[in-house]
Amino acid sequence: MNKKFINSCLIIASCFLVFAFSSCKTLNTNLTISEKTIPTSFQTNTDSSSIAKINWRTYFADPLLIKLIDTALTGNFDLKMSLQRIDIARSMLRFSKGKLLPTIDGKVAVGSTKYAKYTQENAGNITTFLEGKVVPNPLDDFYLGLTTNWEIDIWGKLKNQRKGAVSNVLASLEGKNLVISSLVADIAIAYYELIALDNELEIIQQTIQRQQDALEAVKAQKDNGKANELAVQQFQSELLNTQASEKETKQQIAETENKINFLLGRYPQAIERKKEVLFQEIPQQVSAGVPSQLLSNRPDIREAEYQVKASKFELKAAKVAFYPNLNISTSNGFQAFNPAFLFVSPASIAYSALGGLVAPLINRNALKTQFNNIKANQLTAMYNYQKSILNGYVEVANELSNIQNLQEINALKKQQNDLLILSVETSNDLYKSGRANYLEVLLAQQNSLQTTLELIKSSKRQKIATVNLYKALGGGWQ
Repeated sequence: MNKKFINSCLIIASCFLVFAFSSCKTLNTNLTISEKTIPTSFQTNTDSSSIAKINWRTYFADPLLIKLIDTALTGNFDLKMSLQRIDIARSMLRFSKGKLLPTIDGKVAVGSTKYAKYTQENAGNITTFLEGKVVPNPLDDFYLGLTTNWEIDIWGKLKNQRKGAVSNVLASLEGKNLVISSLVADIAIAYYELIALDNELEIIQQTIQRQQDALEAVKAQKDNGKANELAVQQFQSELLNTQASEKETKQQIAETENKINFLLGRYPQAIERKKEVLFQEIPQQVSAGVPSQLLSNRPDIREAEYQVKASKFELKAAKVAFYPNLNISTSNGFQAFNPAFLFVSPASIAYSALGGLVAPLINRNALKTQFNNIKANQLTAMYNYQKSILNGYVEVANELSNIQNLQEINALKKQQNDLLILSVETSNDLYKSGRANYLEVLLAQQNSLQTTLELIKSSKRQKIATVNLYKALGGGWQ
């Protein structure tokens, strides 16, 4: 009888295995997509060194800016949330590791069962004696012991899940680095925008003073009959327009200060800075290195790479879900219907052991759906990885071109600004001597102010371009 039972079990198990493996032949886990070859160099750069390797403290070399970034690294809420995501990923890793080991639980149970009179159980208890006494009805049950359950990872499902969890932890770490890199760049950009606005405000206020002096001069000429009321009105209108620009610039300064304070994770307060920094050159040579360095320097590319690895392990685990699971369950402890007999050994010792294969039969469509979803997630991760590489290259190429053109633009704006400053003085002298009209003076003032503001904006764009290039190359998180 036992031999027939064993043979039957082997036949059933064989059927399970044949059914499981035969239906998994169409589940492909070796996914590939077309990949674009990374260029060997950037279009305008062949230097193998990269500013991404420079620590941000050294790269910016501005004590006030460094102080702001240090404050943000402890107070920024996005960074704090990224640290929590790392803890979540690490918790999932510990959970996946724990699934590889058997679960052991302590069990204390108390129960009572009353058998109906005309049942097999009651008849059996009536004829059973313990030390001259009939087994009671209702029958109490007391148990104290251990229970274990262990899924044997014969197909590697749990190991793949653990490897996927490891990749997710590494991806979350790179996600944190990406937040740091973006945070450093955002603060630096806002800082340069702020000091540019300070310089603009200074120029506007200087222009207001000159326009007030010019207005007084025109009024005096009107009183002497050398100018008319129209000239006075034109000079006064231009002065009012410049004063309105002053108010707008002050509002932009307030908003930019608040933006920096928000990035620092604090309520609005004054931002310490020096407006002269805008026109100081960054001491480091701007070198982009080679495109292949982006794969190791940019946190977003590294994060996408680990996400691809995690999705591969998850897909393998999803395929193994179609295979039979081998589970072993055991229990061992003390059991009796009377607490007085609970620890009478060996009579009260009870144990059980059960091992079995469990193969999915009815719910295979649900497993296929889950497999296809994970497969789509892996393909998405692979495309995202290629997109990250392409995006990184394009960002660097754009900023290299931007820096080069801005240097030329800035040089031209300086020449134009010098000429227009002289034109303002010349127009004032000619107007006083009667060889120029007031419209020429106003035009010279307008052109000079506009060009000076454009020169400040050009210097700001140069600073921001160096920040964007530094971030695009993967700098700022080291």
